[in-house]
Amino acid sequence: MRTRYRKILVSAALTALALTAIFASAANAAEPNPVYKDFAGCPSKAENARISFCEKFEFTGGHISFGRRDIPVTNPIVVSGGVETKTGNFDFNENGGMIPVAQPVPGGVIGMTGLNWLDALSSKALKLNAVVELAGQPGSLFASAWSLPVKIHLESPVLGKGCYLGSDAAPIELNLTTGTTAPPLPNVPISGHLGSPSAPEAERPEVEVSTGGLFVDNAYAVPAATGCQLEVGSFVLPIDSLVNAGYHLPAAAGTNETMLEFSDSFVSPKVVYSAS
Repeated sequence: MRTRYRKILVSAALTALALTAIFASAANAAEPNPVYKDFAGCPSKAENARISFCEKFEFTGGHISFGRRDIPVTNPIVVSGGVETKTGNFDFNENGGMIPVAQPVPGGVIGMTGLNWLDALSSKALKLNAVVELAGQPGSLFASAWSLPVKIHLESPVLGKGCYLGSDAAPIELNLTTGTTAPPLPNVPISGHLGSPSAPEAERPEVEVSTGGLFVDNAYAVPAATGCQLEVGSFVLPIDSLVNAGYHLPAAAGTNETMLEFSDSFVSPKVVYSAS
């Protein structure tokens, strides 16, 4: 009997500790000032006391290429978080990281698969979008190139939900630089550049903004597609091999290129999490 009661007491104590941790976490989760809601991805002091400043990159143009395909960045991609003082590590909470946004892929599903008989379907069904997603922890912003592991989610009404280039286990390892690359052949070096000197934002002078920057990388590899299949009614056809053949994947380092035009905004976390 004593053993049984002892087990009950231990179980109750563990439950109480778990609930305390949950409620403490909720209590520590700070809400940003509504004026700085676009910096909500930056960890508060309670989440990471090492954050020196909140930072938001907005990729406003350029392209990401892999194999035979070039994806223009037509819809801005936002990467939001905070930078640690000593390491330059880029950290973010559940509201930050890379915000998913669809980029239309020229050629659509037919261009991806080479299956011309699909033109019997509606043009809406054959549209293809690419969503660039984080596939790991970004590197330090103090390094000569910013390591950004990503995967590319190919989306269409007639594709399955799991059509990807790259994965968390095997990401596309971008190393974005504003300097000059040193890629393997056949690619040749290309150069990026810093943006304008930072200046206070007109509406929010506490926010410093730099525009017109360019990140580049043409030394990365792109793995083969995985999880791709056509789904039309009850008809299901695996198409990884068609995607790989159409896009020339896997694509070795030295055959791909990323150029991302960007703006860079940063502000103190004390400002973001001040009382509104």
